[in-house]
Amino acid sequence: MEEWRTYKLGDLLTIKYGKDHKSLSDGPYAVYGSGGIMRYVERPIYDKASILIPRKGSLNNVMYVDKPFWTVDTMFWTIINTEIVLPHFLFYSIRDIDFAGLNVGSAVPSLTCPVIEAIKVQIPSIETQIRILGCLEPIDKKIELNNRINHNLEQQAQALYKSWFVDFEPFKDGKFVESDMGLIPEGWRVGILSELGDIVAGGTPSKTRPDYYTDNGIAWLTPKDLSIKCNKFTAKGEIDITETGYKNSSAKLMPKGSVLFSSRAPIGYITIAKNDICTNQGFKSVVPTYAGTAYIYYWLSCNTENIEAQASGSTFKEASGALMKSFPALVPPKDILKSFEKELKPILRKQELIEEESSNAEQMRDILLPRLMSGEFVFDGLTC
Repeated sequence: MEEWRTYKLGDLLTIKYGKDHKSLSDGPYAVYGSGGIMRYVERPIYDKASILIPRKGSLNNVMYVDKPFWTVDTMFWTIINTEIVLPHFLFYSIRDIDFAGLNVGSAVPSLTCPVIEAIKVQIPSIETQIRILGCLEPIDKKIELNNRINHNLEQQAQALYKSWFVDFEPFKDGKFVESDMGLIPEGWRVGILSELGDIVAGGTPSKTRPDYYTDNGIAWLTPKDLSIKCNKFTAKGEIDITETGYKNSSAKLMPKGSVLFSSRAPIGYITIAKNDICTNQGFKSVVPTYAGTAYIYYWLSCNTENIEAQASGSTFKEASGALMKSFPALVPPKDILKSFEKELKPILRKQELIEEESSNAEQMRDILLPRLMSGEFVFDGLTC
């Protein structure tokens, strides 16, 4: 069995600081922050494969980039020593490291070059790296393709919502009337969000009672779950609650198709329930009644900033139940809403299936990754 050598990251990469991008004109090159792509600019900071590591903020959002890019000044980018390690292999080697646990900041989570450079990793020969990448890269490429497809579908859905309910394009030949939101088609009106669906707050069973929590019980969601992974469709959070925990809390079970909206810390995570689910008190969700899931989802997406602007709180801002229930909302006729749901249904269903496919691929990769990166697999001339 091949012996893997131990290296410090400082031997494998050179750390560079990102730069401010505000003076750059728009262009084809992505600008990365710790949350992902922020904009596109006229020139790159580097044009080879690199690993991006947050310098401040969300320290675990380490990224691999294989196209020319720019990074903001709160990100590190790296030049990889490709004589020893392939960039993508090095990314797989460090992707599960808890960089947040290496925080040296006080008010703002921070990393320094010496802290990163001191991390130790084990690296095999280039030949073995190529074989391991032959197992992992096709999975990631499939996930990336799925993400692009879903992004395009999302753009289509957003464009339909805007066309129908912002620009009123299908209704322009009809009569329009004045309203608090400007001119709207005759027969439409300005109402409040609670007319579109029931506003449901969540609850948390006592954390002092371990018997209130389980791995397999009633699906229960927190904003933290969505900060880790915010898919458009969600079946459950990291942990479920028991029947006893549910009965002894203010959590409420909501049906499939409910639109779950985080109302604090932060305001504005939005996801659609794939099945019956409840949440903690960090949500003010909407169970569709008059309007359907698609309309409510895109209405919330378009109005998150306005809701946040009216939220209040001393420690952190929160959108209260009263605010959510009374928030002004456009109320089209029922037949219009039904037609919109019919138009959006195939798009949403395809997005849900693609997310499921990607989730299965991620699970496969996450099972393979630690075994491959530990040297457990001996290839003997074989590839995956």
